[in-house]
Amino acid sequence: MSTTSEPLESLAPTLSVRQVLMLERVLAGEPEVVAGAAQLDRAVRWVHVAEAADVGVMLSGGEMVLTTGVLLAGDDGKQTEYIHSLHRAEAAAVVLGLGRAFPAPPDVMRRAAERCGLPMVVLHRPFPFAELTEEVQARLVRRKFAAVSMSEAVRTALTGLITAGAPLQRLLDEIAHHSGCPVVVTNLAHRVLATAGERSAVDDVLRDWERIARQAGGSEGDGWIRAELGGRGERWGQIMLCGYRGDTATGRLLADRAAESLVLHRMLGGTSAHSWEEQSAQSLLTDLVSGVVPARQLLPRARAAGLPVNRRTFVPLVVRDGDPAELDRVLRLLGLPGIVAELADGATAVLLSLARDQDAAVLTANFAARLTQTVVAAADPRTAWDDVPAGMREARHVADAVASGALDLPAVVRLKDVHLRGLIRLLRDDPHVQSFAERELDGLLCAAGDDLLAVLRTYLATGRNKSRTAQLHHVSRPALYRRLEAIQGRLGVDLDDFEQAASVHIALLAHDAQQA
Repeated sequence: MSTTSEPLESLAPTLSVRQVLMLERVLAGEPEVVAGAAQLDRAVRWVHVAEAADVGVMLSGGEMVLTTGVLLAGDDGKQTEYIHSLHRAEAAAVVLGLGRAFPAPPDVMRRAAERCGLPMVVLHRPFPFAELTEEVQARLVRRKFAAVSMSEAVRTALTGLITAGAPLQRLLDEIAHHSGCPVVVTNLAHRVLATAGERSAVDDVLRDWERIARQAGGSEGDGWIRAELGGRGERWGQIMLCGYRGDTATGRLLADRAAESLVLHRMLGGTSAHSWEEQSAQSLLTDLVSGVVPARQLLPRARAAGLPVNRRTFVPLVVRDGDPAELDRVLRLLGLPGIVAELADGATAVLLSLARDQDAAVLTANFAARLTQTVVAAADPRTAWDDVPAGMREARHVADAVASGALDLPAVVRLKDVHLRGLIRLLRDDPHVQSFAERELDGLLCAAGDDLLAVLRTYLATGRNKSRTAQLHHVSRPALYRRLEAIQGRLGVDLDDFEQAASVHIALLAHDAQQA
C-alpha cells in the first residue's frame, strides 16, 4: 500500500493567515491582529505588496497584502477605500507595517476591516517585506508541488488496482488509507452502497447517517468532503470523506481523484450503481446469516442502506433458484421494504421490514405468489433486530432441507413443513449418519445405480405411490415394478415393510443432504 512522505495536513496547497503569522520571520515583526480575528483560517494563495488606494484591481482573490500605508496617511477616505477595495477583491488579509506613516494602528482602517470581516494585522517592529514575500512564496510553491505529487501518487495507486482487476472494496480501502478517515459511497438517495476505514469510525458515521444524509446537500465543513460520481451528463452517486482532518483543498483533491477512479472502475468493469447496491446488500445479509458479526453492530449498516429498522417486523426469507433482480422488482411492485442479495448454491436471501400492524403471513404469501418455479423458505417473523440472524439461518436451513426436490410443498415453506428432512439436514455431517447412509444404500451407490436411485427417491417421496412414481418417470407400471424389484434385490430390503422402507428413506435423505 502506498504512503505519503509527510502528514496530510502539511500537503495543503495553501497556507492560512494564522499559519503565516506563526512563521519565525513574521513573529520577529511582533504581529498583532487588530481586526477580523475570526477569519484567520482564510487561505493565503499569494503575497502581494501594494500601496495604491485602488489595490483591488490588481488582485484576483486570496492574496495577503503587505503595505506601509505611506500613500494613505492623513486621508481617512483613502484608508477606508483601501480596505473596501481589498474586501471586494476577496483578499485573504492585510498586513500594515507601523512606522513613519502610521506609528500606531489607524482606527479608520481597523474599523473598516472589522466591518468587512477582513483580517488586519499590524507589525510593531520594522520588517523587510521582501523576506516575508520570499518565505511565503517558497512555502506555497513547495506545498503545491507536494499536493500535485500526492494527487498523482493516489491516482497511480488506484489506477494500478483497477488495472489488476481489484474489487470496489479494495479501491475504497486504498482511498481510506490516504485520507485517514472513513469513506462512504452512496447513491442519489443517499443510501450507503459501500464503506471503508477503521471499523469503529465507520460505525460511528453510519450510526448518525440519517442526520448526515439530510445535510448531504449542504456546504462542506468540519472535514465532510464530497465528490460527485457520474459521467456523460448523468449523476448516479457520490463519495464522501467523513471527518477529514487535513486541509479542505487537499481533501477535495483526494475526493476528486477517488471519484475519477470509481467512475473508471465502473466503466471498465461493466458494473452499475445498482450492482454496487447488490454488493452492499450481499455483504450485509451474508454477515447476518453467518452470525460472525453481532447483529447490533450491523444495525447502522442496515439503517444506512435504507432498511427501516425502528419498530418493525422482520421476515427472513431464502429463495431457491430465484433471480435477485426479479425478487427486487417484485418487492418494489408490492411496495414491500426489504433488501435482496444472492448468497451461494443458488440461494437468494430476502429480508422484509414490515410495519408492526401489517400481516406478515399474508404479505409473504403475496410475495411468493408473484414468483415462478422457486421455493420460498421463510422463518417466523422477528420483532427484535437481534433475533434476525437466527431467523436468517432458520430460513436458510429450511431452503437447504427442500433443495433436493421435495414434492407437494406449500408456496411458502416453513420449518414445520420440512419434518424429517430438516432434521437429517442438521445431522448430515455426523460420521455415524454418514456411515449409516453408506451402509443402507451400498448396493445403489455406483454409476450403474444412478437411475435406480432416482426411482427410489421419487417412490419414497410420493409415499410409495407406484402410479405417481411411474407417471413422474414416464414409464409403465410393469417397468416400474421391475425397477423396484431390482432396487430391493440390490439393497436386500422389502420396501413394503414400513420399518425397512423408513430406514432406506432416512439413509437416502442423509445421502442427498451430504451430496448437497
